Amino acid sequence: MTAPDAYAKIGRVAYLTAGAGGMFCGSCMHDNTLVKALISRGVDAVLIPTYTPIRTDESNVSQKRVFFGGINVYLRQKMPWLRWAPRPITGWLDNARLLRWVASRAMKTSAAALGDLTVSMLRGADGPQHGEVKKLVDWLEGDVKPSVVVLTNMLIAGCVPEIKRRLNVPVLVTLQGDDIFLRDLPETHLRQCRRLLTKIDRHVDGYITNSHFYADFMSRDLNLSREKFHIAPLAIDSEDLATIRQSPPQSPSNRLTIGYLARLAPEKGLHVLADAFALLVQHAALADHDVRLRVAGWLGPQNKDYAEAVFHKLREVGLSDQVEYVGQVDRGEKAEFLRSLDVLSVPTVYKEPKGLFVLEALAAGVPVVQPNHGAFPEMLEATGGGVLFTPDDHADLAEKLAELLLDEEHRARLAERGRHAVHTQFSVGPMADRAVEIYQQSRERMEHGRDAE
Repeated sequence: MTAPDAYAKIGRVAYLTAGAGGMFCGSCMHDNTLVKALISRGVDAVLIPTYTPIRTDESNVSQKRVFFGGINVYLRQKMPWLRWAPRPITGWLDNARLLRWVASRAMKTSAAALGDLTVSMLRGADGPQHGEVKKLVDWLEGDVKPSVVVLTNMLIAGCVPEIKRRLNVPVLVTLQGDDIFLRDLPETHLRQCRRLLTKIDRHVDGYITNSHFYADFMSRDLNLSREKFHIAPLAIDSEDLATIRQSPPQSPSNRLTIGYLARLAPEKGLHVLADAFALLVQHAALADHDVRLRVAGWLGPQNKDYAEAVFHKLREVGLSDQVEYVGQVDRGEKAEFLRSLDVLSVPTVYKEPKGLFVLEALAAGVPVVQPNHGAFPEMLEATGGGVLFTPDDHADLAEKLAELLLDEEHRARLAERGRHAVHTQFSVGPMADRAVEIYQQSRERMEHGRDAE
């Protein structure tokens, strides 16, 4: 545990997070939970939204002001003359209410459509967004005066060279899914981004990831300095999930329920779970059981056709009465949703760098079945709260689910181990301790560098 005076000595932490257009976003939620934990422990920390206001399922500690407002940066890219417009004309475009309204109308955020803008953002002060970079750095230098700056991802890191030049403080970047967006860029834009990220790497003091897998992967994929990487535990505020299993819901004794808790998108693998469920209900050993699938999560307009195709396929095989989509859930609804489950699976088809839903399920005493890739092997080894299946193999997923559903004692053992691990190792306390340790190390290295000069 970090000593209380270490929190106070770290100085002011400016944490730049990225809004996700009105949806619940794992990165936003992680950033908000971390800064909230730091503040509660006496750190002078400021959570600063970029693009759009953030949305969380717990108390939101972010600033009302938004930098690199999504409307502004988009218009500056499409209409270069706007960069010379007076601030009163452009400033209203960053109004939080306006950004929320536009986000609710599904502003397009696909990588394929935003290649030019991604390159523009990474060019920072040398590109069309130089006015936005100046606005941010002026505010940091004049009003915030941070001793450490943390960014939520590399895609907003075009401002880092200017922050380093003007503020001369450690700058850290949290990597938590950057590759998912980058891999969908057109090849021309991807090459430009890689070149720009290599340049920015020289100005970054450290990278933070939640797994050794992602540190190794991102250092290779983006040619980043591996020695700069720090591993910090992924964590959730688990207090309100701790007692869920103490009062289980009343349901038929033969009912077994599988849950899915994530946004409904191809990369999250709902289709894999649906195919596995269709196999599972035919399992001879489950013939006397009422097996259900409950799905919760945000469904964006761009994925409505995908989700409808998944549910249509289940209806075609006669499973509509056994499948329920409950929609997007808030904090209280999430707890009730988890309370109704016997096992959870989000079979991502990409190598997930985080997986907050795993910790949420385990905190509520729900074991998980996850693909054997990405951060999941490390998470399940550390928590002991679930089993792995062969990625993209719905038959293996169905078999692993059947084994757990048919063995109540095994489920209970996994659930207890997972619950204990989350509440002791993956809660906000250890996360805040590790963050302060990394920030302090970065400050000390910078001081030693200055002394050496």
